[in-house]
Parts: sequence; structure tokens; C-alpha cells
Amino acid sequence: KKPVCKNGLNWSKDESGNVTLEMENKGVANRIMQKLIKKPKISYIHLDDIGSFVWPLIDGERDIIEIGELVRKQFGSGAEPLYERLAEYIKIFENHGFVIFEN
Repeated sequence: KKPVCKNGLNWSKDESGNVTLEMENKGVANRIMQKLIKKPKISYIHLDDIGSFVWPLIDGERDIIEIGELVRKQFGSGAEPLYERLAEYIKIFENHGFVIFEN
């Protein structure tokens, strides 16, 4: 299976290459929290260097092994433990609905 970014998800890359994802806070519980504690309608998730490198690679064309090889080329030993770390990124993205898996 190959990870792919969910359609309609807004994200941007700043001049230094860091990626920011926009997460819309939807649902009844979020609407209540928006009124009670002024929770914003959109949360901004700022990715670190490795996350910012990985995000554009999640294109439905590459599997996690291929993405890992590119991360290793870019960051060397600074990305270790590589596949554990990469799996955690992808799992977090999937849990938040940013990424789905396709065959």
C-alpha cells in the first residue's frame, strides 16, 4: 500500500522549506469548544525538517520503503531510527485524516 495525501487538505511551504498543514476543527464537540474556549476553526500544524521533507513525497506513487530511502539520502544518520520514525509520522498523519493508503 502507498500513502497519499487526502484531497482537499490545505498546506503550504514557507521560504525555508518548512511545511504547515491546515486542520479544520469540525464536529459538534469542536463547535462547542470553539464557543467555550475560543478554539480556532482551523489549527495549523508546523512540521519539523524531516516531516517537511516527507510530506510532499506522500503522493500515492511511493511506498514507505521508497520514501525512507529518500529520507536516508537527505538526512543520513540524523533520521535514525529511520523506519520507526517514518512509520510514526505516517501513523500520526493517518490518525488525523491527512493521509490514506491506496493499493
